[in-house]
Amino acid sequence: MPNERWTIKSADGEFGAYVAKPEGQGPWPAIVVIQEIFGVNKVMRDTCDRLAADLGALCVCPDLFWRIEPGIDITDQSEAEWKQAFALYNAFDVDKGIEDIAATIAQVRESGLTNGKVGAVGFCLGGLLAFLTATRTDADAAVGYYGVGVENHLGEAERLHNPLMLHVAEEDGFCPKDAQARILASLGNHPCAQIYTYPGCDHAFARPGGQHFNAEAAALANSRTEAFFKKNLS
Repeated sequence: MPNERWTIKSADGEFGAYVAKPEGQGPWPAIVVIQEIFGVNKVMRDTCDRLAADLGALCVCPDLFWRIEPGIDITDQSEAEWKQAFALYNAFDVDKGIEDIAATIAQVRESGLTNGKVGAVGFCLGGLLAFLTATRTDADAAVGYYGVGVENHLGEAERLHNPLMLHVAEEDGFCPKDAQARILASLGNHPCAQIYTYPGCDHAFARPGGQHFNAEAAALANSRTEAFFKKNLS
């Protein structure tokens, strides 16, 4: 899968992005892949590569931690990396992150490589950012996997006008049952939202190699995501 490094320009500066291109010639639909708390690591790069291959989409994963420390690329495999990841999470400015995603969407559209349609998919912290991308940007469609803190931003649902899909792990320690209930109550009947819950699954059930990885649930969620993007980005 052809891949590149792009530089994204924002009002505050410049930051890098990993880019996976489909085989062949564009124009293609595009998907902004929104990182977890581990940076633009192998899991995120592999996600870009998979979506580019399976959907024929231009996939771009911006480095949203660039204001704190550019080029973060860590795993979930050691206590030291978890400590670093949570420190980055606590230092992260969500509002600035959405501005960076908006800048990425704009640059992707201006690249001349797309059909004009740009979606977004995010995981963990990126799951929250995917929801906010749906409410604050002109993304054509957005998907959030086990977003952390979505329940604190449900007042923004009134600004949701394009399709949104959320994957909720029913045993997610970072999104407890009361938070899940609030999300379902607010968005369950929203005409633009689709919410899927995954019984018995914990946070990051779709992260390959992770402690709570569930291959069956991940395959189901990924198939739903891909069908959703095929419908909304063509």
